[in-house]
Amino acid sequence: MSIHLISLLVLVVVFLIATVRPVNMGALALVAAFVVGTAVAGEEATKILDGFPGDLFVILVGVTYLFAIAKRNGTVDWLVATAVRAVGGRVGLIPWVMFAVCAAITAAGAVSPAAVAIIAPIGLGFAARYRISPLLMGVMVVQGASAGSFSPIGIFGGIVNGVVDRAGLPGSPLVLFASTFTVNLLLAAAAFVLFGGRSLLGRERVVLGAEAIEASRRATHPPVRPHSLVGTGPVRPAVEQPGSGTAGVTETDTGTPGLPRLGVEQIGTLVGLLGLVVGALVFNLNVGFVAVTVAVLLTLAYPRSSKDAVNQVSWGAVLLIGGIVTYVALLERTGTIGWLGTSVAGIGAPLLAALLICLIGAVVSAFASTTGILGALIPLAVPFLASGSVGAVGLIAALSISASVVDSSPFSTNGALVVANSPDDKRDRVFRGLMAWGMALVVIAPLLSWGLLVLPGWL
Repeated sequence: MSIHLISLLVLVVVFLIATVRPVNMGALALVAAFVVGTAVAGEEATKILDGFPGDLFVILVGVTYLFAIAKRNGTVDWLVATAVRAVGGRVGLIPWVMFAVCAAITAAGAVSPAAVAIIAPIGLGFAARYRISPLLMGVMVVQGASAGSFSPIGIFGGIVNGVVDRAGLPGSPLVLFASTFTVNLLLAAAAFVLFGGRSLLGRERVVLGAEAIEASRRATHPPVRPHSLVGTGPVRPAVEQPGSGTAGVTETDTGTPGLPRLGVEQIGTLVGLLGLVVGALVFNLNVGFVAVTVAVLLTLAYPRSSKDAVNQVSWGAVLLIGGIVTYVALLERTGTIGWLGTSVAGIGAPLLAALLICLIGAVVSAFASTTGILGALIPLAVPFLASGSVGAVGLIAALSISASVVDSSPFSTNGALVVANSPDDKRDRVFRGLMAWGMALVVIAPLLSWGLLVLPGWL
């Protein structure tokens, strides 16, 4: 049996064992990488560890550490209240606001994980507060990030259009952007319906008193210290924040709810979050390192409320994602991914080969870097596309859709960020939900994009 078949079978076994036994899938994957890497591929342990996603590790740890501090000192409360007021208290619109914001950020040129790292913790904090499914909120954020990424100035759009130009293939940046955005929008609408969005539309506008907010907080997060948010009665006194001033609630005489009053600590945290946004989106700095830097500075400045925040980092999720990605990196080094693509390209039926290429792109991207997959599979398909047996514009758009919409998988960076920022008591449920959603898209996205863009032969 070839090394390619052995490594793929071991991956299947890892999934089966983790499904029926209570063991971290990432730990299993690390064991599998060690066994297959040393016994089959003949690699040294140091070479195997080269595949550990250090960049993803820093992102997951840095972002969850930073937003754990922001949750503890009340800054997330202020951001949530701001979002409520921005949409007039209509809870059902908030998931769509998160979708639109993420799409706008990535369409402007931001890296998709950077946008998700910034928006997901805010959206999931809102979801926890107002009894919205964290799975719904997470999917809306991730699909929004994917929707904007293929704009002509987006990261994915630049990669795909650049490969097409260098290969001398016919291309259409407008078709690429329009098709990927439309599919992601449709998937977001489907998630909104499937994961409880319709029930949100029937809710009354949110104007909660401090007592109701506190009850909601206690139901979703262990209380650290009391916060007051949007009030409906008389002006409430400010609640003192240890070492940071006050963060009370103001309200006009007409009964219009105001925002929580910000103290020194909350303002400092907002400045840090703004620094994260500017550093990641404007100066293209590593979002993980920037997040860790901001978190450490906040801890030094406000040690009383920040000292235990590092314990809230989702270490189980970090192990899970790190182990799986390490094993997938082994598959790439041993040529298993390339072997799959080459085998498919040699199939005599062009339409079937096109569908299989899209399926491979979806499967691999669900566990690895979408950027890397787009950069690898499209060049791999160039000889196949150059033959003219399948429309290049349609197949490139279909492959881009297949490889990007599955970023909601919990094994990809975006999905991992959603899992890591979910409430502790719902994290396992979110992980299972994202895995089911992501695996369903692995099948649905290639079939849908192939049926609409490749099979008719009009592109």
